Amino acid sequence: MATVRTAAAQVLLAIEQGETTLGNEVERRRAEVPERDRALLVELATGTLRWRNELDAVIAAASQRAVRAIDPVALAVLRLGGYQLRHLDRIPAHAIVHESVDTIRQLGQPSASGFINAVLRTIIRRGPAISLPKRPADAGAIEAQVGYLSITLSHPAWLVRRWLSRVGFDATERWCRFNNSSPHVTVRSAGRLDAPALLAEFAQASIGAEPAPYVRDAIRLPPGSLGRLPPALRDEVVVQDEGAQLVARMADVQPGERVLDACAAPGGKTLVIATDLKQAVGSARLVAADFRPARVEALARNVRALAPEVVVVRFDARAPLPFGAVFDCVLLDAPCSGLGTVRRDPDLKWTRTAADLPRFAAEQLTMLAACAAVVRPGGRILYATCSSEPEENTGVVDAFLAANAEFTSAEALESSSVPASLRNATGALETRPYDQGLDAYFCAVLARRGTA
Repeated sequence: MATVRTAAAQVLLAIEQGETTLGNEVERRRAEVPERDRALLVELATGTLRWRNELDAVIAAASQRAVRAIDPVALAVLRLGGYQLRHLDRIPAHAIVHESVDTIRQLGQPSASGFINAVLRTIIRRGPAISLPKRPADAGAIEAQVGYLSITLSHPAWLVRRWLSRVGFDATERWCRFNNSSPHVTVRSAGRLDAPALLAEFAQASIGAEPAPYVRDAIRLPPGSLGRLPPALRDEVVVQDEGAQLVARMADVQPGERVLDACAAPGGKTLVIATDLKQAVGSARLVAADFRPARVEALARNVRALAPEVVVVRFDARAPLPFGAVFDCVLLDAPCSGLGTVRRDPDLKWTRTAADLPRFAAEQLTMLAACAAVVRPGGRILYATCSSEPEENTGVVDAFLAANAEFTSAEALESSSVPASLRNATGALETRPYDQGLDAYFCAVLARRGTA
């Protein structure tokens, strides 16, 4: 089996080469490391990506080289070693150096072992003397703000410039710190126990659980606690981010409504909607769909056990859908940049660019038009993303409404399940990481004029 640090370096290299995502690559590599090290694999890969810009600045200072001049394999090992030295305190420094040298050898580059050893020992020796941009005292010093936020707080400069222009320095700083923190684990019942009963079970298992602040039947667990749950208790819960649950609750579905979840995999929102519909087994009023075969398979597998009444189908939401205008409610959780969830998926900070946003927005608008065509008169469509950026959110909604006069922004639809404090001026869900401690989600409800 591979050592955990070798596997983590391979995760970083695959992401750097644009081959995969953090979640997919960690899942692929998990089987290659001993079971006792799998949580450490996640910690090393996630933490190193979270702090990549800060680590690169430290490595450049210690090596006296630009990081782009360092061989990619050596750089991955240095980033992992630097992350452990600067952000983990349970591993002795000499062990980190030894393991890093062993890792570069396992990766087939023994000639770089001296370089790895020297750079990491310099980081240990110089420690706090390695200077990073300080928090600027001058509120008007934009370039100083960008330097501090992008290097010291490790976010891409193009993204922090956008946030600075929208929400200002203090909120952007809180946003960056939020993204660099370890996320809580949010769960809800798999169906047998209600929230109070689950809280009692967590207390008995000595897990510090508490009610989630915004979703009435969700429970928040401390970071990293999922692996400590007894197997029987783990089977009682479904893991789902609180913001994602809020999107599903924006549907405000009523018993008897016919609902389509158009981009449903892996099925978390489908299960929330199924619960809210209180469907009878065997009914066919909730249809869940996706396009790629692997995602459809995962969707079917995930909903089968908890909501066997859901009909799972495959279609491409970029093309006309195989239905008439028959649905009371359609949820389009559109593929997006994911920039609202970089706390959980820090690889997105480095694999997305500003040039991606218009491409995503164009595809999202195409999907919204296709899905809106199957909403009955008097029905509604929910357009949702996990993006923080306006081009993918209000920009898409505004463009759709301008081209589709039969739809209107459903400001009057006030779901009691979603607090007003989480809505923007038009009534859409728009969570703010720097204020609410939630990843950035967006969900607008658009109503089709007329009656069924």
